[in-house]
Amino acid sequence: MPVVALALFDAEGSILLQRRQAGKHHGGLWEFPGGKVEDGEKPRDSLVREIAEELAIPLDPDSLRCAFFAEEAGERHVVLFLYTSFQQGLEPEGLDGQEWGWFTPEEAEELALAPMDRVLLSQIAQSPR
Repeated sequence: MPVVALALFDAEGSILLQRRQAGKHHGGLWEFPGGKVEDGEKPRDSLVREIAEELAIPLDPDSLRCAFFAEEAGERHVVLFLYTSFQQGLEPEGLDGQEWGWFTPEEAEELALAPMDRVLLSQIAQSPR
């Protein structure tokens, strides 16, 4: 199952993360915002839709760069594609009632992260910006 997520950086290099709601898979853990790619949908379009639905952020599709990916095997094979963007001045709203915040990569390392998001954060930390 393809899933897309966003590493949105602010001017100081902090990354936007959201906390998964209790009762969901990996409930209470922090993650990069995003969601499932729907049938017939392009991954980039899916990410723009998901971020608008969850956080009321109007993304510029041309600013998105698919930079990293992680896989999770199991009952359903999940491949998560992480896009990066450096759009400035965007302030999210948790439209689903989820908690969110801006974290430096070092602060994010200390959070309880969903497993694939921890892999992706490690990839970000090891890459030049």
